[in-house]
Amino acid sequence: MHKKIAILLPYKEKYTNKEAGAASIWVKDYLRVSNLNNKTTVYGNLSKNEKPITNNFRNIDISKTYIKKNLYYTKKFCDNCIEYGHKIIEIHNRPESLNYFFDLKMKNNFKLIFIFHNNPLELRGSKTLNERIKIIDNTDYIFFVSEWVKNKFFENFEIKHRNNCEVLYPSIEPIKKINKKKNKTIIFTGKLNSSKGYDIFLIAISKILNKYKNWNAIAVGNEPREKFNIFHKRLKIFNWKMHREILSLYNKSSISVVPSKWEEPFGRTAMESAAYGCATITSNNGGLKETFKNDLILKENSSNELYKEIDKLIKNQIYLKKIQVRNFKNVIHKLKDKVLKIDKIKTFFLFDTLNFFRSKNRKILHISTFDERNNHRLFNISLSNKISKGFIHNSHDVINFSYRNHLGLINKANASESNYKIKEIYNNYKPDLVILGHNNILNRDVLSHIKRDNRSKVILWYEDALSKKGDGPSWNTNLALLEKNSDLIDKYFITTHPNDIMSSIINKSKFNFLPMLVDENIENLKLFNIKNKFKDLFFAISHGVNFGKLKKNKVDEREKFINKLFNTSNNINFNILGVANENPKWNYDFYKELSKCKMALNLSRGKPIKYATSNRIASLVANGIYTFIDKKTKFNDFFDEDEMGFYTNENDLVAKIENLKLNEKKLYKNAKNGMRRYFSLFNNKLVSKYIIDRTFNHNDDKQQIWEKY
Repeated sequence: MHKKIAILLPYKEKYTNKEAGAASIWVKDYLRVSNLNNKTTVYGNLSKNEKPITNNFRNIDISKTYIKKNLYYTKKFCDNCIEYGHKIIEIHNRPESLNYFFDLKMKNNFKLIFIFHNNPLELRGSKTLNERIKIIDNTDYIFFVSEWVKNKFFENFEIKHRNNCEVLYPSIEPIKKINKKKNKTIIFTGKLNSSKGYDIFLIAISKILNKYKNWNAIAVGNEPREKFNIFHKRLKIFNWKMHREILSLYNKSSISVVPSKWEEPFGRTAMESAAYGCATITSNNGGLKETFKNDLILKENSSNELYKEIDKLIKNQIYLKKIQVRNFKNVIHKLKDKVLKIDKIKTFFLFDTLNFFRSKNRKILHISTFDERNNHRLFNISLSNKISKGFIHNSHDVINFSYRNHLGLINKANASESNYKIKEIYNNYKPDLVILGHNNILNRDVLSHIKRDNRSKVILWYEDALSKKGDGPSWNTNLALLEKNSDLIDKYFITTHPNDIMSSIINKSKFNFLPMLVDENIENLKLFNIKNKFKDLFFAISHGVNFGKLKKNKVDEREKFINKLFNTSNNINFNILGVANENPKWNYDFYKELSKCKMALNLSRGKPIKYATSNRIASLVANGIYTFIDKKTKFNDFFDEDEMGFYTNENDLVAKIENLKLNEKKLYKNAKNGMRRYFSLFNNKLVSKYIIDRTFNHNDDKQQIWEKY
């Protein structure tokens, strides 16, 4: 079977043990631990006498190409991807190569993953804002080796986050035991040039070695373009060594020095030497401060400051040992964590973890929107469909009339003709119950005709804001709509709690609460069973479900809350739809985004009030994802903390998310509890029975839980 994953290294990157650069070490370490190693092919450029690090290597020979080498190299790689049927293309540090795949992506069904190892503003293909927008819009997942690199990518963007962008640090497999008998050696590794601070090192180390006769120094690397005239007999300079040999030198050395002058994208030497128990001194440039928990940061990146730091460590051996042990014990970028993250994403791309198509007595005329106009794009959040199906589950007979399909109910000039059509349906069908679903479109003549027949009840259900207290969008306009012909409507079932309707001409006894109901054939994903989740929190915003896209220049008030979450925590991996110019997704695309996530947020427009929520809560909780909701909604009347999460503010929410994300076993158990509880309370069979009972005054029926508080 052909391998489904292809990794493309930069053509100048040597995938050999002797000369491996940052990207090659990344790939080598990843494949050593990954469960997807046997599904992966690494592509690179080596001469015939060079041996690749791993066996799953395929060479792209460009030795006879003298111009546009990268373009030729990328084309040859693309030909291989098509020939061998690779489905995931992982490209390292060459946006120019990534851009080549965008036009081919849809036709060949590639998933594109890109890793930025350097400043995007200095790489061909990502220097301009438009180039980076194209990358972010066409790449399935983008990794940055540090926050510094990510911030550079988002420079001049209006936003600083997209769901397909994430920091994934270079990592290391921690050693099990620190070397307690370290040599009195100070080590510098990397290119021996002034950008890396090698000149600073040479000046400082000469003074140190002159002062401390029993100490030595090592420099490992090369740089033919720069020459330095500072030498010392106890400073040994080596050419490039194999990666494992450099790690061995870190293990034996006492102090490591990384005084880079340039903005380091990350700084692998700092991370590795610290993990191997060196007291590591660094500058504060670029991503260096993200490599490990470091107190030895040069206040001024000069040879004098470096000398002082080294001198302090040598003078105080207790302090030196303390720093060494602390660095060894506090490795923050562990290889297995990185590999697990990448493998989850790739596995998600490779395998469809969701089976969407699981096969599982009164007469009622239901006048509502059943989404034919949108080609049933909203089938999974349509209360109209769920309510009708609930009646059918209870053996009632239902005719659905989708009024938005008839121009007369939109165009007032033809309204009388459309009302006539509904009147004729009524006359032919003679229903026991006429339901106005999220509308009040029937004129008084038709309603009067129905009531005069003295056989039918007329009810109206409505799911938008109706309370001044909640200050939801257009609440007063919505309430005025319901009040029209209220004397001819028997009952109202509303998703705003009746106690929060402050003032209305409608008799309060007509109001009944309508929970966001679920249907077992729609909310059936059981997301707690799905593995390889790589996002922590899901939330979705839309500017109108029927419109389906984001509206220009429209700002949703909930974005303020989301931005506070972004600013409060760097530890939460968000999957937010409908912000940052990323259009919302619907039905199965929505479910796919949801299935990436461990938790979800239910946040409605307006102020949180009793039981008020968007209908998305059903798509979340009842599909088996642990969901957070503002405590002021009083959903804790229905659910316990091991079924649904309740927060008081942004900080409280962040703390709970960060705590739970570390305990997936508990999280998925809670999600399962929440799903079961939601179905036990709000399934459409139960809710439709409740509607019938309250409409026809079946007073012997038991009180529902939402009526008790």
